Amino acid sequence: MQYRSTRDQAAKQMTAPEAILQGLAPDGGLFVPQSFPQPDYDLGALVNAPYQEVATTIWGWFFDDFSLASRQAIVRGAYGEQWDDSQIAPLSERVAGNYYLELFHGPTLAFKDVALQALPRLMKEAVTVTGDDKQIIILTATSGDTGSAAMRGFSDVTGTQVVVFYPDGGVSPVQLRQMLAMKGDNLAAVAVAGNFDDAQTEVKKIFNDQEFAARLAQAGDRFSSANSMNIGRLIPQLTYYFTAYGQLVKRGEVELGVPVNFAVPTGNFGDILAGYYAKKLGLPINKLLCASNQNRVLTDFFATGHYDRRRPFHLTTAPAMDILVSSNLERLLFDLYDQEAGAVASLMKELNQTGEYQVTDEVLKRLHQDFVADWASEEEISEEIRRIYLAADYVIDPHTAVGSVVAHRYQERTGDNTPMVVVATASPYKFAETVYPAVTGKETAARGLQAIQGLNEFLGEELSPGVKALFEGDQRSEQRVEPSEMAQLIEKRLGLTRVRLKTT
Repeated sequence: MQYRSTRDQAAKQMTAPEAILQGLAPDGGLFVPQSFPQPDYDLGALVNAPYQEVATTIWGWFFDDFSLASRQAIVRGAYGEQWDDSQIAPLSERVAGNYYLELFHGPTLAFKDVALQALPRLMKEAVTVTGDDKQIIILTATSGDTGSAAMRGFSDVTGTQVVVFYPDGGVSPVQLRQMLAMKGDNLAAVAVAGNFDDAQTEVKKIFNDQEFAARLAQAGDRFSSANSMNIGRLIPQLTYYFTAYGQLVKRGEVELGVPVNFAVPTGNFGDILAGYYAKKLGLPINKLLCASNQNRVLTDFFATGHYDRRRPFHLTTAPAMDILVSSNLERLLFDLYDQEAGAVASLMKELNQTGEYQVTDEVLKRLHQDFVADWASEEEISEEIRRIYLAADYVIDPHTAVGSVVAHRYQERTGDNTPMVVVATASPYKFAETVYPAVTGKETAARGLQAIQGLNEFLGEELSPGVKALFEGDQRSEQRVEPSEMAQLIEKRLGLTRVRLKTT
């Protein structure tokens, strides 16, 4: 399997280990398979297998440079005792008419653990396969959950340094505590003045800075990414779409081969893109519902084909979705433009220079074949958390509520009775300050750990090991920088010196 950039047809192709270590393509594009896998497999046998076996199989279609034995070892390490449910991604019983795919049973209580327990192990094996012994500098921007999941996954991993940038004041108290309390001498979490897009834009600039890359190489280092822009982060997420379908089949909720719908709360478009890739691999998916919060740039794009990030930025109770530039959408555009890298490069250039772009009518038509898009307001998020709790004594977090609102409204509007799986992306305890008033009907000033205690007392249930761990450990002091100071902070942390690039 070879990988290429979404932006340059003539760029050098890379193997899966090379692409995983590289993170972003040198031209700023994202890595995609040169030829998308078309495996011949028994759907019934695959979806009935344990989670670890499904992961090993699917990864083999994309990461065939890794031996079966190495993939099995990586999977065992990634999906072991650090999960509080042996199914890894259990599917709820039918709740208020729909099913909820619980992706928050990992160590940091969010779906990012599914990929970020795997990515460090994939990178270590990639170093072995390629013989590249440079220290890996994981540079990533986070809107909340990626930061703590990346830090947890890479904590004290030999040959790595992790620098996470998050928007100052733009993450929840629990998300912030997880990042600042994470143990590991190779970890740093830094607040950036501005929003997630400000941090992500600067991270991309640093990645594409040739002078910076030269200094890294001179020091024996290289950048890589833990964002879903890294193909090694994206592919592991395909697994839970297959296992969710398998759980429905095993229960007799659907017959093998009958399509289902997935409602996916998304900001950077990685989670839902994994669903799209699963459908391309033959998983029976009817519609993928792209659910946004008040930062509804994706909803408007799917309605009109016009992507426009020039709009007010809203801090919401679903902060992991507070994003105006959805990076993984580029991979979908690459598909819809029939892998014409030049067309994608032109759109991304327009976005960078003007803040907008417009796709063709044909591409818009193709978007609507697989996707439905909608959004939920802050009031609707709170109302949905309460509705689901009162209807079924089931508690969801604000991000999951966004998906639930969109799913419920779609069903009412269309009458589509296809079984619906809502992707539950985070534990309600991570956002207790929002969940508590929604389920109790009482306002509270409690934040962070105090809010968790209040919610737990109300629900009267045993806390999971991951939630209990939030009460342990000391926090680092917060560091804050302007976006323009991010590169300088990295230089100082790595002890880099200036070098002069040769010109031709």
